[in-house]
Amino acid sequence: MKNKIILYLFIFSVLMLLYMYMNQKRIYEDQESKIEYLTEKSVALESKLDSIKNVNFDLNYFTLLGNDNAMTYFENFGLEAGFMEELVTQHLYAQNEGSDDNPLVPYVGTEGVMKINKVRFLNHRWIIVDFTDGRNWGELILEYNLDENQDLTLKTIASLMYPPG
Repeated sequence: MKNKIILYLFIFSVLMLLYMYMNQKRIYEDQESKIEYLTEKSVALESKLDSIKNVNFDLNYFTLLGNDNAMTYFENFGLEAGFMEELVTQHLYAQNEGSDDNPLVPYVGTEGVMKINKVRFLNHRWIIVDFTDGRNWGELILEYNLDENQDLTLKTIASLMYPPG
């Protein structure tokens, strides 16, 4: 009787060990497949990130802070490009204040007053500006300059408005 119990316990133990081995093997294989999937996904995402970085690098060339030559231009005058960007942007938005059209916009607002919405610096001389009166909208290219007295001058080079009218 005692030998039968020991035999049953031994068989039960072997079955339990076999079950635990198979269960652990399945868990291990699942984890390995997840690791492989995540590794492939990580490689694909890194490739996309590199592609986006390259596109971003190309797009940032036509910005004041992304163009080394433009930044060097201001540094030669003892100015920081970021400071210039902030100074000119504040000046452009300050022109929006009041109940009249922004004087830099060469169009009269028909649905309201023309205001500048967005400003993008292209380099150390040019800015592209988006404007609207609430219904009509357009864009300008401005030339900006800071003279030796630190007086800012802005000149409209080109403009267009939608809908054309």
